[in-house]
Amino acid sequence: MKKNNNLYLLFSEAISASDDIDFLHVPHGPSLKYRDTDEASGRFHAALESLGITKGDRVVVQVAKSIESVLLYLACLRIGAIYIPLNTAYTSAEVSYFIEDAEPRVFICDPLAHESLGSVLHEKVAHILTLSANGTGSLVDIYNEKDAVNDIVDCSADDLAAILYTSGTTGRSKGAMLSHSNLSSNAQVLHQYWQFQHGDILLHALPVFHVHGLFVALHCALLNGSMIYFLPHFDADTVLQQLPTSTVMMGVPTFYTRLLDRPDFTRDLCDNMRLFVSGSAPLLAETHIEFEQRTGHRILERYGMTETGMITSNPYDGERIAGTVGYALPGESVRIADDDGNEIARGETGVLEVKGPNVFQGYWRMPEKTRDEFREDGWFITGDLATMSDDGRVTIVGREKDLIISGGYNIYPKEIELAIDECDGVKESAVIGTPHADFGEGVVAVVVRGDNMDINEDDILQSLSSQLARFKQPKRIFFVDELPRNTMGKVQKNTLREDYRDCLK
Repeated sequence: MKKNNNLYLLFSEAISASDDIDFLHVPHGPSLKYRDTDEASGRFHAALESLGITKGDRVVVQVAKSIESVLLYLACLRIGAIYIPLNTAYTSAEVSYFIEDAEPRVFICDPLAHESLGSVLHEKVAHILTLSANGTGSLVDIYNEKDAVNDIVDCSADDLAAILYTSGTTGRSKGAMLSHSNLSSNAQVLHQYWQFQHGDILLHALPVFHVHGLFVALHCALLNGSMIYFLPHFDADTVLQQLPTSTVMMGVPTFYTRLLDRPDFTRDLCDNMRLFVSGSAPLLAETHIEFEQRTGHRILERYGMTETGMITSNPYDGERIAGTVGYALPGESVRIADDDGNEIARGETGVLEVKGPNVFQGYWRMPEKTRDEFREDGWFITGDLATMSDDGRVTIVGREKDLIISGGYNIYPKEIELAIDECDGVKESAVIGTPHADFGEGVVAVVVRGDNMDINEDDILQSLSSQLARFKQPKRIFFVDELPRNTMGKVQKNTLREDYRDCLK
């Protein structure tokens, strides 16, 4: 008999076994028990079905984090629809691009955004529905009228479960296609590798439109039947209140630096904790060391991408070395290669490449881009520069594509440069990332004005406010007579990064 590889089936056994345990618990708010999860996601399944959603249809979602948003995701898995979460900070112009590219049957947004987005998108998508942070909206109205559907649609290993958009170096976002098998393989490996155990309680303050919060954190807890303290966002006061009864926390480096800024963040608060995980951006060695001195816990740093889920991890048992991202996860292969894909000697710097069941299916409707990112023998080229020790431990040393990682979000300079260059009065621009105490890196723009133009920083920021999500907008804009270039005319961003490295400190 043909196996049903639907990812939801991987969670269903734990959902049934966990019964009276809270699955999602919002401090000072509602909670959802495991015993109610199957029925509730089945009713969202029915709501989607009533809109004509079937296997393979795209569902684009830009909503606040809530219990209902998780149930909607689970319903999409059950029905075999392709779930496409969008950052809630994206502007109408950005969302319009994603809708045109994905061609979803339904778009679900916050009620407050419905009027502006609806006017832009009404001719591009069949259904525009709403879902608010407090669990109300037109989608919930349909949900309330439906009885649960018990079916879990048959899916092959390669059927798509999700598309996550990642910024492109050319300014055009790419949709990374992730299959049921891609997600299930990574979830099972992480659950075992990080030794999830009975009674674990996950402290979840991450967004759920991102691989870290939606897949890594949520999937591990679901597989384990763990209770989740489901925080709407990171708030240091709430995190400090929940730490004494939690056992696992996953965060970005910004979470840990903000906790260390609090004098009331003490070793005693962390007595019950088993594991702190950091990812989505590089963790500074000094943060790693200070955290251990304060709490007695060594943060476990790991490394992954939208296209692959998690690739490497420091060990659960064994030495967690500050500044490294550990070893290839079980079932995955990594190598450090030169520009032609030839593996280089240990200790030398090259591009990290990966092969394994976690590696995505390619970029949505971009076959040429997909071909460019894979070697002929199947290795995926991450674009990250790394070294590997003799025993296989990986250290990320740079980024080949000028990627900026700010607060855990990936930002590609080209997208911002294209927007700035469209501003009246701008001749050209260069965007770089420079050190930022809170976000790791901040966006900085260096601009050359057009002849006899007097455009200023506020003019540019005002223009960008409607085009780019807030986290992509420059924190500072500097004006120069000309950009530094090499003999081939290429802008020397390394020079700019050095010249402006202290501008955000």
